[in-house]
Amino acid sequence: MFGKKEELDKGIDTLIGEKTRIIGRVEGTGSLRVDGYIEGDMDYKGDVVISNTGKVKGNIACSNISISGIVDGNIVAEGKLTILDSGKVIGDVETNNIVIYDSGFFQGNCKMKDRSIEEIEESI
Repeated sequence: MFGKKEELDKGIDTLIGEKTRIIGRVEGTGSLRVDGYIEGDMDYKGDVVISNTGKVKGNIACSNISISGIVDGNIVAEGKLTILDSGKVIGDVETNNIVIYDSGFFQGNCKMKDRSIEEIEESI
């Protein structure tokens, strides 16, 4: 099913495996795929994929993020946040673009980064 595939899952530089558990801050660059568990904040200069077996308990800052697992924390994505059908996000998000698939779960507040309310009201 092409529509259900993790959109950012191309050319992964770093993989946190399903049986890996990290407690602490994660920083890096490139593309990161999380199949395991992270407890701590993530500051990643690149794209992040949280697979259906992945779980993050902490805040995430990155370029783009695709979630089919669970994130319990706030997310700041400079580009796009995608919550796939099995994805769950509990926390506030700030992004330029958000996509939530059917059955995707989001509980929190969302702030769009790209344009101000004044710009949007002027275009109406």
